[in-house]
Amino acid sequence: MEKVFDSADFHGCDALDAWAETTADTVMPTKFRLVGTDTFHGWLNATPLGPVQVSAMAYHSFRSFRTSKLIRRADPECFQVAFMRSGRHVLEQNGSRAALRPGEMAVFDSSRPFESWADGESLLIQFPHNLLPLSARRIDWILARPLPGDKGIGCLLADFLTRVEEDGADYTPQDAMRLATAGLDLVTAVLAHHLERESEVPADSRQRALYLRVTSHIQRHLGDPALTTDSIAAAHHISVRSLHRLFQQHGVSVRAWIRAQRMEHCCRDLADPMRRHQPIAAIAARWGFPRPADFTRAFRTRYGITPSEYRNRVYGHGTDTGPRDGKPVPGTRASRAPDHRC
Repeated sequence: MEKVFDSADFHGCDALDAWAETTADTVMPTKFRLVGTDTFHGWLNATPLGPVQVSAMAYHSFRSFRTSKLIRRADPECFQVAFMRSGRHVLEQNGSRAALRPGEMAVFDSSRPFESWADGESLLIQFPHNLLPLSARRIDWILARPLPGDKGIGCLLADFLTRVEEDGADYTPQDAMRLATAGLDLVTAVLAHHLERESEVPADSRQRALYLRVTSHIQRHLGDPALTTDSIAAAHHISVRSLHRLFQQHGVSVRAWIRAQRMEHCCRDLADPMRRHQPIAAIAARWGFPRPADFTRAFRTRYGITPSEYRNRVYGHGTDTGPRDGKPVPGTRASRAPDHRC
């Protein structure tokens, strides 16, 4: 994420004005008033994803107001979904009032007046009204209402926002658009679920959201050697044939995706200094390879070296530093499997 604002860069009396100016450009024009303090402390980081933006922010005890006058002056005509990470938040809009706890999220609309009181940290995804394939009138029913962000599809959206925040890589325009689509699909799925309007979601958006749910489920169960296409399909109430077709749309088979993810996690553990003395067999079993011989064979097939050779290379005990048979060394950019989660 790109640093947009840090109150430490300003004198105490100037920080709140600078925050208001920054958020007016980055999010929307809003008035702020400190509560119980004379000095504002906060920061804001943002990642633009084409027409979508993901922001991470922290702030200390203020009230914010978006008035009809401010809306007339400047309105980005966006929806925002805020996920509360810590602290206390109260949001009022469209006749609703939500006292939000960490782990909850809420939707609000830049085109309607609102008032909030906030102290803590949050993640925010914002996007133009016309990108949400749901009726604006229906969205009115859910504005400023607490939604769970720690379970179900809400948890998947929160995980997505967290992943975007933590990923320090510069996204290419193609990456940004792909992530924007993923974020919109997840927001749409969350709102449609709570509005009981799943049937209004376009078929392609439903399929992309399903793919994200399935891959998230696989990630959570990678260490289970009993993870199979049958169990995955059953957990999502689809047929095995539909599951295979879902992954084929992303150019990969279910088994290949699972194996690639397991290998990636094994490589990370083998290179982790905190696990330097952990047996290779234990690492393999942790990520779904209960038989050491099978893991060694699969690792050699994928990377051209054995797990022990790789571990020795990571800690400088090996003399051969290049890939064998033209195969990429695990842990390098070339070796990473395509990230199909988004």
